[in-house]
Amino acid sequence: MKKRTGAVIMLCLCMVNTWSTLAMDGPEGEKKAKPVAKPISHAWDGPGKSLNILRSGKLSEVGMAEEPFREIDVQLEAAIRQNQIPGAVMLVARRGVIVKEQAYGFAAKYKDDEFTPMQRPLAMQTDTIFDLASISKLFTSTAVMQLVDQGLLQLDAPVARYLPDFAANGKQQVTIRQLLTHTSGFPAYIHLFKKGKNREERMQYVLDQPLVQPPGSAYVYSDLNMIVLGAVVEKLSGLTLDAYIQTKILTPLGMSHTMYKPTGQLREHIAATEYQSVPKRGLVWGEVQDENAWSLGGVSGHAGLFGTARDLAVFAQMMLNGGSYGEKRILSEQAVAWMTENQLPAFPGDEQGLGWELARGTYMDALCDSKSMGHTGFTGTSLVVSPNQETIGILLTNRVHPIRDTESITPLRNQVFRQVARSIPVDIPWQEGAWFAGMGDDAQATLTATANLATGGTLAFDTWYRLENEYDFGYIEASVDGKEWRLLGSPATGESDWTRVSLQVPPGTRYVRFRYATDETINGRGWFLHQPVLLQPNGEELSVSWKAEGWKLEQTRKEEDR
Repeated sequence: MKKRTGAVIMLCLCMVNTWSTLAMDGPEGEKKAKPVAKPISHAWDGPGKSLNILRSGKLSEVGMAEEPFREIDVQLEAAIRQNQIPGAVMLVARRGVIVKEQAYGFAAKYKDDEFTPMQRPLAMQTDTIFDLASISKLFTSTAVMQLVDQGLLQLDAPVARYLPDFAANGKQQVTIRQLLTHTSGFPAYIHLFKKGKNREERMQYVLDQPLVQPPGSAYVYSDLNMIVLGAVVEKLSGLTLDAYIQTKILTPLGMSHTMYKPTGQLREHIAATEYQSVPKRGLVWGEVQDENAWSLGGVSGHAGLFGTARDLAVFAQMMLNGGSYGEKRILSEQAVAWMTENQLPAFPGDEQGLGWELARGTYMDALCDSKSMGHTGFTGTSLVVSPNQETIGILLTNRVHPIRDTESITPLRNQVFRQVARSIPVDIPWQEGAWFAGMGDDAQATLTATANLATGGTLAFDTWYRLENEYDFGYIEASVDGKEWRLLGSPATGESDWTRVSLQVPPGTRYVRFRYATDETINGRGWFLHQPVLLQPNGEELSVSWKAEGWKLEQTRKEEDR
């Protein structure tokens, strides 16, 4: 599928403790709170053991908060009301427990590209089948890695070893790994549906396609990589791609609502996509939306798969389980490790596993870290898997119904996955809780104290943060008049676990504040502060009150923890 790209660099969090060199450089107050020894269960970065097979359950079973899920409902209902999407299905699972599975809006609403309403629009259901678009690439990649597991395929072997025709036009050295990581040198997109008269001629056109840059020199997301990999699977297995994926992946996993080329009887269970004029197809409903996949008979390595949110969750849980689901093993643990390891350290911002996209903050938002994996699809589909949080987030929409040229749903993806992250509690190891700066785009939150430090002093506090590295910052500032502010130390950005920090405050300071500032998109899990105190040079604590604008106190300790 064609993938929209922009100028935004896709960065997540990295291990940065900005104040580590400044910690403990002054006297600490005697009233420093002692952490509660026992950590809470289900905390951020400490989710606990996951179930091997998915089941439905409650948020409380996996420690997730309710309010962010209500916000997801608000966001999706607003997107439908504003005609950004006709409908959606949202699914969230943590530790093998499905805590949200909800349908919104309509699966089919319009008859044509003039937005003429259907006489009987089709309501969205939780088991509505979606054109998964480029999420199909994950299944092609899984098929490839199964062949690697079987010893039939080598990742660093030339593709031409398996498909001799691929060597045409200087592609002799392109490897299987380079196809999986979009570093082959192929162009981003071609109008394949305008070439040839049938599948065979179009496949030959792909195999003959020249490169636009040297293999391995750059990351360029291209459907052609996966189209070729689909052909490799067919050549080595002796099966068509759809038959292989059905037999080796879907059936063993029990994904009975996932398939290529759904039958006509399923149409009323399928989300409609766009009204296509070029090629002249009319309302595409029950057939693959992607023109190139359609021209290849509806089955291709880059697109063509249809499925439900719950089936997709099973596939994601298999990856979290290390390649197995229940009693069925689909991939070796080694194959999963390779698929989820960054293969492109030379291209920061384009972290890529084998098939899986990694650390893509542009749609994963606060669920993004170095191990987060996922994929999106042009039709409006999204999958995010967070191994560190044992969490799966799935947002399936039919945003191209009835036309593709609509408002981008990237902000919507960001917002809903941000709320999923927000629902996972940060372990605040003190009974009284901690200040939280909140989440938001282009946000400013301040926590300010008025104090008279004529001869200077020390600011001491405990802090934890997950901030979008080099884009969102936590500033600590001092002022003599409340108008001009001086930075204390370096701004916080990136990532730090709970750390005790002490900073020198200059003489004459009357105001001290913590200021959290975000850019226009992508959040981390946020910034937390515990018991900030101001100390005079003799170590005596000043009695001050903190004025919060955008900050609020949060507690994760229940009565039984105290």
